[in-house]
Amino acid sequence: MGSYRPAPDPEILPPGTVYNPPPPVRRPRRSWEVSPATYLLVGINCAVFLLMVARHVSPWNPTPEQLLYFGADNAGNVLLGGEWLRIVTAMFVHVGIIHLATNMWCLWNLGLLAEPLMGSAGVLAVYILTGAAGNLLSTCVNWIWPIRDAAGGIVFPVGAGASGAVFGIAGALIVLLKSERLPVPAAELHRLRRSVIYFAAINLVIGLGTMIPGSIVRIDNMAHLGGFGCGLLFALPMVPRLGSPRELFQVRLRMAIGMIVGLLVLFGFYIAHVPPQI
Repeated sequence: MGSYRPAPDPEILPPGTVYNPPPPVRRPRRSWEVSPATYLLVGINCAVFLLMVARHVSPWNPTPEQLLYFGADNAGNVLLGGEWLRIVTAMFVHVGIIHLATNMWCLWNLGLLAEPLMGSAGVLAVYILTGAAGNLLSTCVNWIWPIRDAAGGIVFPVGAGASGAVFGIAGALIVLLKSERLPVPAAELHRLRRSVIYFAAINLVIGLGTMIPGSIVRIDNMAHLGGFGCGLLFALPMVPRLGSPRELFQVRLRMAIGMIVGLLVLFGFYIAHVPPQI
């Protein structure tokens, strides 16, 4: 609300003077008002974790059974049990508080950068769709090349976490930050884009390092790669919200969402018809 300032008495103004009232003072918008989707996604992830802890799940080392109970991904449950909803729910489930904290820190920073470029609806869409793409690729790889135990039995690993969606946001940012429509100095855009590229590259290398035999930490690299690749595809038809006509931005966003939804449906249909590797 603008502050009130009374107009001066017209009797004391010089003849012919035109009084221009001062512009209203705008209240600065809080960060959660500028980026509500980012705060909403972080809040949902934290709420799910708190619910898990309230249900006596260890905040440090939850069991695979506990993770599956709250919606983690698993190729057997998805393809043998028909529990396709896990492709979405798994991106809100985390394997302990360290896993949650690192993912939420990355989501918060990338989301605050992405939301002015793709809008709140765009951030929600890219999170869900790229997270689903990462989980679908992970499910596919675990289904085609399953892990076998000492007795030769098939073991499908449990997958959980927002990292696939976080990589998806990073992929979309790498494309959008290259747009010439953005009303930002080229040097600043280059710096921001380079930072996002470094983030993605370093974390992908760390993930690949966990594949070394004897590594204690296991990272779902397929979820990262699937989310990152989907993020790049998602942003290809888009224009940034800043510097673009509103109508053009809305059309391109709907085009991106429709394209990715179609690709994910086709990929899911393919996975569903791959025979089990028994």
